[in-house]
Amino acid sequence: MTSAGALSCTSTLSFKILAALFALFACLQSAEAASLKTQNVFLIMSDGLRWQEVFGGAEELLIDAKNGGVKNTNSLRREFWRESPEERRQALLPFFWTEIAKRGQLLGNQNQGSVVNIANDRKFSYPGYNEVLTGAADPRVDSNAKKLNANVTVFEWLHGRSGFQAKVALFATWDVFPYIFNIERSKLPIWPAWGPRFENPEIQVPEAVTALLRDTTQIWESVIFDSFLFHAALDHVKRKQPRLLFLGFGETDEWAHAGRYDHYLTAAHQVDAFIRRLWETVQAMPQYRDKTTFIITTDHGRGAGPSAWKDHGEKIAGAEGIWIAVIGPDTPPLGERTQASTATQSQIAATISALLGEDYRSDFPKAAAPIPDLLK
Repeated sequence: MTSAGALSCTSTLSFKILAALFALFACLQSAEAASLKTQNVFLIMSDGLRWQEVFGGAEELLIDAKNGGVKNTNSLRREFWRESPEERRQALLPFFWTEIAKRGQLLGNQNQGSVVNIANDRKFSYPGYNEVLTGAADPRVDSNAKKLNANVTVFEWLHGRSGFQAKVALFATWDVFPYIFNIERSKLPIWPAWGPRFENPEIQVPEAVTALLRDTTQIWESVIFDSFLFHAALDHVKRKQPRLLFLGFGETDEWAHAGRYDHYLTAAHQVDAFIRRLWETVQAMPQYRDKTTFIITTDHGRGAGPSAWKDHGEKIAGAEGIWIAVIGPDTPPLGERTQASTATQSQIAATISALLGEDYRSDFPKAAAPIPDLLK
């Protein structure tokens, strides 16, 4: 055989081996996807909710008029103060600690050796949401300004995959979310709580919700109350059964910035109640029952102590620490994680796609890998 012939045979053999490896990888990926029970993922975020409250409940130092702006300390103590951290967190977030702790996982209790951090160094909202949704910190995202996101979120990417058209929906309280999801490019349907510019025929909410929102005096210029968001989203879930849903609650961050620890705790307690009701609703629907995973988290942490708890940002120590809670059919019920490997919010995007049998990182290799212990 001539050297040219040998080279040709070698090239052909190499090509066949490469093709076989690709085929094997595709088969393994297909088999892994087929073994998953999750067909729907709900990503639920409560802006700026600290890990300290998630795992320890109300903080006594802040149940105070001076440090926490509390108007009625006796009433707040009756509602949320208990002797142990376990009792306090149960009082504050009963769904987290009765259902998720038994059937899912909670990560981020730094006192128990479980750390979840943000990967960006900004420690505020737009960079945090971008990191959660795209799987990577982006130094170009350096403000909360209404700038269209250059990055493709996992929601936009999945929206273009087979089986997800008209099955993605976004509900959020903050008026920057249409820019974070880059609605102009992505065409993702988002609830137009901020006016007709973002109207989408795929999302229609009860007129009663729209009327109440219109007729209610808003405290914050750019954030609506969580209750409007929840009832609009719940109605959409019942009528349209989206496979991929985003819920962005905002009151926890707003009340913390206002220095009202009483309202901050009440808002967190209400988010827990909203999540419970949504979970019970989907478990009563055949399209969702035992086929749906909830991923619950936040965009950033906050500081600690009598003053810094109100704030976050580059100069606030500890604001990089966050938490993640997950419940669903493919997540081992390990409960509160202790002595766990450090996770980051940048791993959430790939975790969402992996739970749905997809590989976001195949097109966006800069995205962090899925959190391994959240999938069986």
